[in-house]
Amino acid sequence: MMEDSILKIDGKDIIVREFIESDLEAFHSLTWQPEIHDYLPGWNVSKEQRRDWFLNYELPDNQQFRNAVMRGGEIGDLRLRMAIVSKQTGELIGWCCTGIKDELPPPNREIMYAVSRDHRGKGYAAQAAHALIRYLFENTNVETLVAIALVHNDPSNRVLRKCGFRFESTIELEDGSYHYYRLYKDSVH
Repeated sequence: MMEDSILKIDGKDIIVREFIESDLEAFHSLTWQPEIHDYLPGWNVSKEQRRDWFLNYELPDNQQFRNAVMRGGEIGDLRLRMAIVSKQTGELIGWCCTGIKDELPPPNREIMYAVSRDHRGKGYAAQAAHALIRYLFENTNVETLVAIALVHNDPSNRVLRKCGFRFESTIELEDGSYHYYRLYKDSVH
């Protein structure tokens, strides 16, 4: 899974790989698609803000995450942000990430994803989520993952159920009502 010091996870039609500096423009453009920021409020920030976060936090955080995995898998509250890349075109078509969701009760390691409007309905989000779930359960000390999806985001709710997440409850967060899901390592085959 490690190649040229960049974490890559192979999927059927996609590759989930660590963000690299050259992803910045494509990533920023994706975050401004209404189909994405309607479901992920707060992701559509200015290009300057995105550049700051990407270069000074997201890329260094990925390095810290990889280092923790190489030292035995104790990842604590570290975040990992991965690009979803089409095998057919090499294009960045979305992202899949994991981190601590402070608004949720522990254990609160969340998995999240987004796919470009041009690539929806092809199973890429589920492939990416499966790949990241498998990686986390096989290479880190993570025993439980959580996920949330806006109540009205039917496609994301379907992806989570397809990935084996179990519905726990509906919760209210600052920006809306969400379905709250949980997945246990021992329930994944």
